[in-house]
Amino acid sequence: MTGVNSATGPHPAGLAIGGVQLAGPLVQAALSGYSDRAMRLIARRHGAAYAVGEVLLDRFVAEAKQGRKAMARLAVDPGEHPVGGQLMGANPDDFAPAARRLVAEGYDVIDINFGCPVKKVLGRCRGGYLLSQPETALEIVSRVRDAVPPAVPVTLKMRRGLDDSPASRESFWTIFDGAFARGVAAITVHGRSVVQRYDGPSDWGFLAEVKRHAGQRTVIGSGDLFSARACVAMLEQTGVDGVSVARGAIGNPWIFSQARDLLAGRPAASLPTIHEQRQVLEEHWTLAAEVHGEDVAARTMRKFAIKYARSHPDHLAVRDAFVAVRGGTDWQAVLERFYGSDGPGRDPSADIDET
Repeated sequence: MTGVNSATGPHPAGLAIGGVQLAGPLVQAALSGYSDRAMRLIARRHGAAYAVGEVLLDRFVAEAKQGRKAMARLAVDPGEHPVGGQLMGANPDDFAPAARRLVAEGYDVIDINFGCPVKKVLGRCRGGYLLSQPETALEIVSRVRDAVPPAVPVTLKMRRGLDDSPASRESFWTIFDGAFARGVAAITVHGRSVVQRYDGPSDWGFLAEVKRHAGQRTVIGSGDLFSARACVAMLEQTGVDGVSVARGAIGNPWIFSQARDLLAGRPAASLPTIHEQRQVLEEHWTLAAEVHGEDVAARTMRKFAIKYARSHPDHLAVRDAFVAVRGGTDWQAVLERFYGSDGPGRDPSADIDET
């Protein structure tokens, strides 16, 4: 099995997605409602080699006008290349125009979501539902691959199946092999089934099986990556080519720099101090206000801030204070009250069962 061995030396290589060469194996996953341009930039500045934008409905992308609200979700910053755009939908006919639009907006990679487990999405025959429909899923792959220039890689996000039935397993492999045969450059596999959602552990044993089956084809692993140690462990235990960090990166961009240190054979960077946390909170707020405007940023940043609060030693009080934020003045007041004096930070993964 290939992979890393942090005890013997640096990680041997970066990660290639088709012709897009990344500086390392650490990926910021697409996160619905989270991985907007501000979060992607923060992740990249802290060591993520690549980031994927939040999942977008194909018809929204194809039909969106150039207004601020739409472009807040579509536009790419020059500082975040390479960057991926993720599409979701049900009708193969709708994917090609959406994929072309994402390329026109500057996305370097087009990703297709066959993994979302949200009930509303499944009910509309999107996301993880398509793992039960191999013919439709592969038609979508073909439409997207044919729609974009050959130099633009197309990738997939999958779960290990709709459920754990033999039929679901067979469908997984049909889609997995069929997608590569149709020109997909890499596939991200989450170790849970769709019906499992986020309950129970991610099956890293399945990820190892997938990578053994894939051989030289690029596989990125996902699931239960809440610390730098877990990122390294997944690479070591499964042999996947990269890791896609999702919920573990919300309010914790330091996971990327810490994992990068471990992969290079260095001790992981220390937990961010209170003042270091404040610097990133201020940076994230500024970026969010630039993307969305201050009124919208005040709402969107609350969900990030309650995650950032986990790194503060007084995390419960800080969380409650951020929940009450209604604008930039409130935001600054919380920073002055709780982040004015420096001190050691807290490990945010302490609250998470990684077993």
